Amino acid sequence: MKRLLFLLMLSAFGVFAADVAGTWKATAEGPNGSMERTFLFKVDGDKLTGETTSSMVGKSTITDGKVDGDNVSFTITVKFQDNELKLNYKGKIAGSEIKLTSQMAGGGDFPPIEWTAKKQ
Repeated sequence: MKRLLFLLMLSAFGVFAADVAGTWKATAEGPNGSMERTFLFKVDGDKLTGETTSSMVGKSTITDGKVDGDNVSFTITVKFQDNELKLNYKGKIAGSEIKLTSQMAGGGDFPPIEWTAKKQ
């Protein structure tokens, strides 16, 4: 009984983080149509690392990544037309799906992009 109570208390405080490690395929609607991106997430405690690949900008390394319960956040740097751009991602995990929002660092004139990723 004490063990069950202990496990319930840990769960209530968010100690059991969502399982984000692995490969996720994401899609989004952008200004020029549908986009796809693959994420390979690695988790060590609350630190999120890995890489992401898209046909449009190639491979990028995930930096500054964090997992906080069902929430994730990270940054990638992409090279687009000889310019390096930082993109910040934030999302919420729900089972085998993550709803992510990406935004160019600093905002600029670009609206955020809403992604839906499914675990592979």
